[in-house]
Amino acid sequence: MENKYSNKYLIETGIGLQDVDGLKNSPYFLSQVDKYINGEISLDELDKIINSYYENKSDEDERTEEADIVSNRIAQIISDDSFTFTVGQLISIHKRLFEGVFSHAGKLRDFNFIKKEWVLDGRSVIYGDYHELQTTLEYDFESERNFKYVGLSIDEIINHLATFASNLWQIHAFQEGNTRTTAVFFIKYLRSLGFDVTNDVFAKNAWYFRNALVRANFRFLTRGIYDDKSYLVLFLRNLLLNEHNILKNRDLRINIDKENDRTSSKESRVIEIMRINPKISIDELASKIGVSSRTIKSITAALIKKNKIKRINGKRYGYWEVI
Repeated sequence: MENKYSNKYLIETGIGLQDVDGLKNSPYFLSQVDKYINGEISLDELDKIINSYYENKSDEDERTEEADIVSNRIAQIISDDSFTFTVGQLISIHKRLFEGVFSHAGKLRDFNFIKKEWVLDGRSVIYGDYHELQTTLEYDFESERNFKYVGLSIDEIINHLATFASNLWQIHAFQEGNTRTTAVFFIKYLRSLGFDVTNDVFAKNAWYFRNALVRANFRFLTRGIYDDKSYLVLFLRNLLLNEHNILKNRDLRINIDKENDRTSSKESRVIEIMRINPKISIDELASKIGVSSRTIKSITAALIKKNKIKRINGKRYGYWEVI
């Protein structure tokens, strides 16, 4: 049966997702990718070509080999819509992606750890306790399975999906490859809900996706820093609604010692959105950023006071002007 997804979308998504772990593909792989995109070879043939290449090349960097192999496997998995919303499916995806790459492919991690994050100024998210991984996964899947989407606006749906994705990622079911597995599972789940998900948002913004997941799961209350899913909401709006919100990794980075970091970051996002849509309402801004309308009113008031924006022609029929 003919694949309904473009070759370019499939393989570029696979390549782009390597960025979440700082992996880069080999020049040889990229040269073969062009043949696949042009329809000269299939994904299965590309897989054989790459495996043969590494069988005869012992001096290649292991991480480059991982990037090449897993890029192709991601493309293979997302090339069809077969899917079951189960913990077993999540584990199966991890196994398919990393079999022969990691000895623990398809296995839940059996230890706890921390990861220093650039976006958190060297600090780490607190991940799920490995003793409770299976139980926690089953609970989250059951909660999502029973969630009622009926009657929700698209903004409410996207906010909920951001919460589900960030919670799934924070459990960190796997020792390595957790974000890539989460992304592939999430793409297939979104399709099962009726979303198209065939644009280049993952291909071009995979590292932003990971950093947004980090920010959605980090809090440092004594420094005024709270778990913030608004960045993930912006990513999902681009992915699901084909919006063009600006996604910059530097906007997500926090400075623990700078008290106003969180506020200034939200102010910059409000300004960016106003540039794109000057007629946007307070409630629409709140939905896009993932905060309350009261918070947006406070931010816009502060921006007006700082002479960064102004309101033209009043509240009801007016628009925003970025100064």
